[in-house]
Amino acid sequence: MTDLNDPLLDRLARFDGFAKQTPYLTDPELKRSRKVCPSLEEAIRRSGLRDGMTISFHHAFREGDKTINTVVDLLARMGFRDLTLAPSSLLNCNAPLIEHIRNGVISRIYTSGMRGKLAEAISHGLMRHPVNIHSHGGRVKLIQDGELTIDVAFLGVSTSDCFGNANGISGRSRCGSLGYAKVDARHAGTVILLAEEIVPFPNAPASISQDEVDWVVKVDQIGDPSKISVGAARITSNPRELLIARLSAEVMVHSGYFEQGFSLQTGSGASSTAATRFLEGYMRKKGITASFALGGITGGIVDLHRKGLIERVIDTQSFDGDAAESLRTSPNHIEISTNEYANPGSKGAYVDQMDLVILSALEIDLDFNVNVITGSDGVMRGASGGHSDVAAAANLSIVVAPLIRSRIPTVVRRVTTVVTPGECIGVLVTDHGIAVNPRRPEVAQRLKDAGLPLMTIGELQARADSITGEPRPIEFLDKLVGVIRYRDGSVIDAVRQVKG
Repeated sequence: MTDLNDPLLDRLARFDGFAKQTPYLTDPELKRSRKVCPSLEEAIRRSGLRDGMTISFHHAFREGDKTINTVVDLLARMGFRDLTLAPSSLLNCNAPLIEHIRNGVISRIYTSGMRGKLAEAISHGLMRHPVNIHSHGGRVKLIQDGELTIDVAFLGVSTSDCFGNANGISGRSRCGSLGYAKVDARHAGTVILLAEEIVPFPNAPASISQDEVDWVVKVDQIGDPSKISVGAARITSNPRELLIARLSAEVMVHSGYFEQGFSLQTGSGASSTAATRFLEGYMRKKGITASFALGGITGGIVDLHRKGLIERVIDTQSFDGDAAESLRTSPNHIEISTNEYANPGSKGAYVDQMDLVILSALEIDLDFNVNVITGSDGVMRGASGGHSDVAAAANLSIVVAPLIRSRIPTVVRRVTTVVTPGECIGVLVTDHGIAVNPRRPEVAQRLKDAGLPLMTIGELQARADSITGEPRPIEFLDKLVGVIRYRDGSVIDAVRQVKG
């Protein structure tokens, strides 16, 4: 006998009502296009965004980004207030955000760094709440730990289909890897794609998958890829930077890790990226290849990959058009998320397999602590990026910097702001000499045997002071304008408001 109280029968009785409430099940055209919004404003309304929520963006277009400013301008016109802005990074092009902070549209910021007029305004006390500066891997950990909860992610992509399968390697404005966006797509409460082109379904390969996307909006332009490789990602022809690059390549060669199958990352600074140019001759002479190159990928890395000297390229951010094209065409050029790249809370991060990394610095002190955030005037003008992530994990971290930058010493008694602790740094390379951290005596001996120009960090600091004179202390007020988060989420330092 049938049990008339069976809950399954009750569900069956209600099924017809459910079908009527979801008409896309019986309307083929509506079924295919139900995620596509006629305008960005409509997508925002459908997202459920409210005052006080958190919005996120990726910065794969760097100085060419046209998404952050466009979206925040619209949110201001729509009357939103008290939003937390959580982009993967902010750059010079984001100066228009100053007005939105003043007007109360944005009240808090989480980012890996900032530059230009926006950074200057914040350093002089623009915001009521201090900015949280995190590393790339640390950002993912903050999200996973629940401190940073993204309510709505606005992700610019060059192509998407009507369901949200999207990438950055096809279409007109190609930024290459969407390593930052992949994290936001996975964790945000609502995901809105801003796509330059909506292409036939299914769009493949899909860096962002349809099952992570809520709404798709067609826009005129998401960014200018020609401006990706400017600023920190520029290619240098400066003789001093090239000297430092050559010396850093020699440090790599004689480090004890320059063997068949080694792995490397060369960072985003001018000397860091230029070091790649000098590796080819050494690798051919020794008859070795690298197993993989990691991180922000440049044309120099791609060139070695095409020549068979780097077997695989692991790409979380493409720094130029050559990198984006290689990601599109080479089966051994692999796109990864920043979770896979450097999150200390992930089940496996690529940085943990790293042998050699070259990193830049604004300042480095007698304890090898590195500052990549604040300039000599105390103003925030840089980014934590993946600096502390890869420095902590690599077998040898090499920092490159001129001894003096614009008549300001780079090697100092104590850095203005600690971003990467000195215990993670192995070697400093400058245009006046090379210093090895006393924690790495085996590396010092290898470099000495190779005849490289070694000095102590104290000798470099004294030489800098003898040329420029000892810098006058920066005057700060008591107000906190920035909190520096280490990759595990802990607070490693703070930035105070600059006086004047």
